[in-house]
Amino acid sequence: MATRLNPYISFDGQARQAMEFYHSVFGGELKMNTFGEFGMQDTPQADQIMHAQLETDLGYTIMAADTPPGMEYRSGSSITVSLSGDEEVLRDYFNALAEGGKVGTPLEKQMWGDEYGDLVDKFGVSWMVNLGGLG
Repeated sequence: MATRLNPYISFDGQARQAMEFYHSVFGGELKMNTFGEFGMQDTPQADQIMHAQLETDLGYTIMAADTPPGMEYRSGSSITVSLSGDEEVLRDYFNALAEGGKVGTPLEKQMWGDEYGDLVDKFGVSWMVNLGGLG
């Protein structure tokens, strides 16, 4: 059985909106389960996301959840999701992720020869995109 590493992003009540946004950017299949579906139907968190998983056509997996009751929410600022390769589709992903967010470095040619850009999306998640190589 193969292993994989993929981001699991915590949100403070915005997991559904964020994952629907990522689904609109990357496509693929999105599955979401609420806290209510797993025995917390009579709580204020019943409609919040206990677990979401997006499997994209290019093989990316993004998981997410709203922070459960009793746990401290910590934003995703200590991690950055990196996309790299020679696929032109990465340019489209960068532009879509930038909508409503803040671009730190525009996607442009860098001294190492690739196009690179970084941004923080409208949900506070940091992204780096390197177009032209696998480094």
